[in-house]
Amino acid sequence: MKRRVVITGMGIYSCLGKDLEEVTNSLYNGKSGIIFDPSRKELGFRSGLTAHLEVPSLKGVLSRNQRVYMPEQANYAYAATTEALRNAGLEQDYLDSHEVGILYGNDSSADPVVKSVDALREKKDSTLIGSGSIFQSMNSTVSMNLSCIFKLKGINLTVSGACASGSHAIGLGSLLIQWGLQDCIICGGAQEVNPFSICSFDGISAFSIRENEPTKASRPFDRDRDGLVPGGGAATVIIESYESAVKRGAPILAEICGYGFSSNGDHISVPNVDGPSRSLLMALKEAGVDIKDIGYVNAHATSTPVGDKNEAKAIANVFGDYKPEVTSTKSMTGHEMWMAGASEIIYSMLMMKNNFIAPNLNFENPDEDSAKLNIPATRIEKQFDMFLSNSFGFGGTNSTLIVKNIK
Repeated sequence: MKRRVVITGMGIYSCLGKDLEEVTNSLYNGKSGIIFDPSRKELGFRSGLTAHLEVPSLKGVLSRNQRVYMPEQANYAYAATTEALRNAGLEQDYLDSHEVGILYGNDSSADPVVKSVDALREKKDSTLIGSGSIFQSMNSTVSMNLSCIFKLKGINLTVSGACASGSHAIGLGSLLIQWGLQDCIICGGAQEVNPFSICSFDGISAFSIRENEPTKASRPFDRDRDGLVPGGGAATVIIESYESAVKRGAPILAEICGYGFSSNGDHISVPNVDGPSRSLLMALKEAGVDIKDIGYVNAHATSTPVGDKNEAKAIANVFGDYKPEVTSTKSMTGHEMWMAGASEIIYSMLMMKNNFIAPNLNFENPDEDSAKLNIPATRIEKQFDMFLSNSFGFGGTNSTLIVKNIK
């Protein structure tokens, strides 16, 4: 008998805000977090656009020995996770006495690698690279650091699934809980925002060059989109079995009722229609719900010409004549990459809990595929109790989550 999986806590650190309240206000007011960064042009970037956020200062919060092992994205993840644990009512005493796990999405740690190689080339002595470098450089750096800081005793694993990493982390966590292998897991996704992490994306002309209007650069589903804008930060959800949540009197926010996944089995960077369609259909089947139960779709749509086109086709194929509101919060955040699958669950949760759908900014002219969807360019006041969130990534990895409100 599969166990029910519920969300009991959330935390976020993004370009829309440093906590849930700030992010909710940004979503409600359609506030973009995208800026033009001239330092990127000085480095030789084709596009100087990026989401803007500061690395949180953890001096005085964590010891120097703890901080030295943490790269940029682990700092974001710590901030998001402390908020999520607090909201879930999980204190250190509980973590010490129970097998709480962590599954976190992360697929790069470029900045520490660059710095360690630069140090070696400059000093000609590997012992001068620094003791923290190896722990900062590994893809597993977020789960590695957080599991030690919070003294976690359950599963300890990083999910590297490109831009579906955060979504897969939540989906895989839900499976472990369904089958009784874990009772509570910290799940999420993190993305570094430094230029070294995404310079190769810029090198293949993946980014928008609408630099004179930064807040209008990310244009998911719009006919005149010219590429994505890089973003990042971290987002954490606490998921646990319904029985565990009830036993400890936790706030039950929502239920994860469907997880779908697939591989395109096609081009390494160009998405198709079949793979995403199968991911959506699997999530709906696993959730045991009708398409008309879905009140909102948070699309993966990153503002790339082919990606948005094929996702629009997949959504239209699956939903047919039923047209729930479809938006991409990336119109405000840019593409948060490894973080996006987790942050977009939180963005959607905040909208569902507050009875609105944030605008798909800069959606001015539909193309032939997006015209078939119901894409609001302005905020919609709407009560809904179930949403579907898509996350797709390089290599053709697809993840779809369905979440149901619990009041």
